[in-house]
Amino acid sequence: MIRAIDLSKRYRDGYLALDALNIVVESGQLYCLLGAQSSGKTTAIHLLLGLTEPTSGRAEIAGFDVRTEAEQARQATCYLPPDFAFYEALTARENLRMFARLAGRKKFSRHDENLALREVGLAERAFDLLMSSFSRGMRQKLAVAVALLRDAPVWILDETIAGLDPQTSAELIELLQAARDRGKALLWATQDLFRAKELADSVGILKEGRQVLSYTREELGYQDLEQLYLNYMRGGGAV
Repeated sequence: MIRAIDLSKRYRDGYLALDALNIVVESGQLYCLLGAQSSGKTTAIHLLLGLTEPTSGRAEIAGFDVRTEAEQARQATCYLPPDFAFYEALTARENLRMFARLAGRKKFSRHDENLALREVGLAERAFDLLMSSFSRGMRQKLAVAVALLRDAPVWILDETIAGLDPQTSAELIELLQAARDRGKALLWATQDLFRAKELADSVGILKEGRQVLSYTREELGYQDLEQLYLNYMRGGGAV
């Protein structure tokens, strides 16, 4: 489970980056957090990951308080950034092995590695190629392979498919759906309204650090998510 309870961040200069965010993502659910640049999405992610201290409120990961039970929360979380910082001089397999171990999974076999690499759709000839030969789409698939091998109950994703070709995007979306079906709790920060409407169990919109909308799939129903989003971004309220 992912939980943000009145989670807020105000910086020393007075800038309010996030104002009382409330989110609940249960196991087997995908929550899409929508918002333009400077909306507060990155701040929310950093607070949930324990990378910055909240001014008020709290964040919980898998039942652990991110501040007071930081190590347990970290062990329960897999973070997929927009561009995973793989080591260029290592192979895909070597990167997979190293990052899975750094994230806390110490025991796994070569068979486990192969299963993760195959599941994300990488060609077998790519398993032992240097990262310097990988496209961005292949890198994002490898990042998901790290998450699969890591096998944490919570996944936090930041613009994971932005800028990818349609086929690779579709393949990654299928992997996220499969992770949800396995019971993972997923929070996905994105600007992709189409995917959010299509896939999310719940959708939230941030604007200038404030949560201006939060709907479940049932509550959203037949409403036009694009129109709702644009209306809020232009300064209006619900249509």
